[in-house]
Amino acid sequence: MEITPDLIRHLERLSRLELSPEEESRMAGDLKNIFDFFEKLGELDTEGLSELVRPVELTNVLREDQPGAVLSQEEVLSVAIEAKDGFFVVPKMIE
Repeated sequence: MEITPDLIRHLERLSRLELSPEEESRMAGDLKNIFDFFEKLGELDTEGLSELVRPVELTNVLREDQPGAVLSQEEVLSVAIEAKDGFFVVPKMIE
């Protein structure tokens, strides 16, 4: 991937950063080094290698879902600031 000044300025806008020209130049060099490293990793021959081995075995500890008390629609809507036709009325968020 080519690291261009336009790409650096785009990343600045996305991250809401204001970089000096020296910082932009340093960032371009750092990004190039990172991308070069990933390209080297892509060149490795991984044929025949086993999957990733973790030093510590990770397991999710999840509880079984258990149904609890259920509120009726009327009970839920009784605390609504505004309700219409059985639904909560909220301010519009997207234009």
